[in-house]
Formats: sequence, structure tokens, C-alpha cells
Amino acid sequence: MSNGDQFEVFVHLLLALLLGGLIGVEREFRGHEAGVRTSALVCVGAALFGETSVLYGDSRVAAGVVQGIGFLGAGLIFQRGVGVRGVTTAAMVWVLAGIGLAVAEDMWLTAALVTVTVVVLLELAPLSDAIYDVGRQRNRGSRLGRREEARSGASMPEHEEPRGEGT
Repeated sequence: MSNGDQFEVFVHLLLALLLGGLIGVEREFRGHEAGVRTSALVCVGAALFGETSVLYGDSRVAAGVVQGIGFLGAGLIFQRGVGVRGVTTAAMVWVLAGIGLAVAEDMWLTAALVTVTVVVLLELAPLSDAIYDVGRQRNRGSRLGRREEARSGASMPEHEEPRGEGT
């Protein structure tokens, strides 16, 4: 591989690094895991494996990236109490690998558009949280109402019993 070809690969990797870093900026701004460095490294790593896959004409290398990132993403998901954390971060890491592979396959425009789309989607987190909170309050209100009815002795249908906390 000539020096010129290697420099072209390096430019591809810089683009992947930049695109991954842009997504990481949004994550750090919101105070989430996998910030600028992690996002940039995942994206450039996937691009490097993708470039290797292209160089050797062996798509198994790129397929290995998908599997490896899936494993890494699974490790980012944690159960805390009754909730699960890290699902968005795991999904983001998976998409970062896809962006890196797209750059490696000379799909620069697609990679850039997906990056912008992901940043916009991640920026909608406050709206998503507000919708989730409204849904939780609505569901909690109906359960609390049933519990209050049960405590006050109001009659409930025979087939229904008041549900305990957290069920």
C-alpha cells in the first residue's frame, strides 16, 4: 500500500473520529456516559477495522465489528433497582460503529447525515423524558386511586385485588 493510499485511509479515519466526536459532545453536554473520547474511539476503531476489511477484501472483519460492538454494548446496560440504565448509550455505541464502517466504505455523506440525525435524536431526550414522566404520573395516579379505594373500604370487583407497591 503506497504512502498516498495510507494517507487517504488516515483521512477517512479522521472523518470517523470527527463524526464520533460530534456525537460524544452531545453525550457529554447532557452528562451521560460515553462522551467525546469514547465515542470518537469507537467510531474511528470501527472505521479502522472497516478499512482493513476493504483492504483485504474480507467482509468478516467488518462483521466482527458488529458482533464485538454488540458485546461491548451489552456490557453498558445495567439494572439499577427496578429500572435499566445505559440502553441509549449501548445503542449509541452500536450506531457509532456503523458510522465508522460507513466511512470506511466511502459512504461519507451517509455517515455525516446519520451523525446529524443521531445528534438531533439525542437532543430530543428532554422531550422524551417529559413524555415518559407524564405517562408515569398517569399510571401512578390510577394505581394510587385503586389503593386508596381499597384502604377506604370501597368495593372493588371480585376479580380484582389492590396491587402492592412495585408490582
